[in-house]
Amino acid sequence: MVNISLKVNGEFCEISVDENLRLIDLLRDELGFVGTKEGCGEGECGACTVIMDGETVNSCLVMAFQANGSSIVTIEGLERNGKLHPVQQAYIDVGAVQCGFCIPGMVLSTKALLDKNPNPTRDEIREGISGNLCRCTGYNKMIDATERAIKYMEEEK
Repeated sequence: MVNISLKVNGEFCEISVDENLRLIDLLRDELGFVGTKEGCGEGECGACTVIMDGETVNSCLVMAFQANGSSIVTIEGLERNGKLHPVQQAYIDVGAVQCGFCIPGMVLSTKALLDKNPNPTRDEIREGISGNLCRCTGYNKMIDATERAIKYMEEEK
């Protein structure tokens, strides 16, 4: 067992973990953040995407002990005071959510992109979500949602 401390969705957490425990299993099974999905378990699909220290990571490829001292954001950490994050709202408003399985990872990839580049081109958006696979859409709705989220975020300022 390894003792680790980290922040998950702004809350400090200290926990003892097995050295073979993956970050996705810590988040889902130990901490109850089940919005993080496991699709492939090999880092290929992006369903398990979370933001760790400002960067997107495939949580199925990160061992829990590697997150020691880190700050993690899951899909559950985006809403504030009952209000969805502008990216979440935009995905809903443009109809980008179909089956929903890829959406938590896709939304977090979009948020991380916009945190770094608040006004990306459509090509930069495509690149920003390229690590996330979706079997239901042609990705155009995700790009539209990102452009809508940019407008929402500008309106919030």
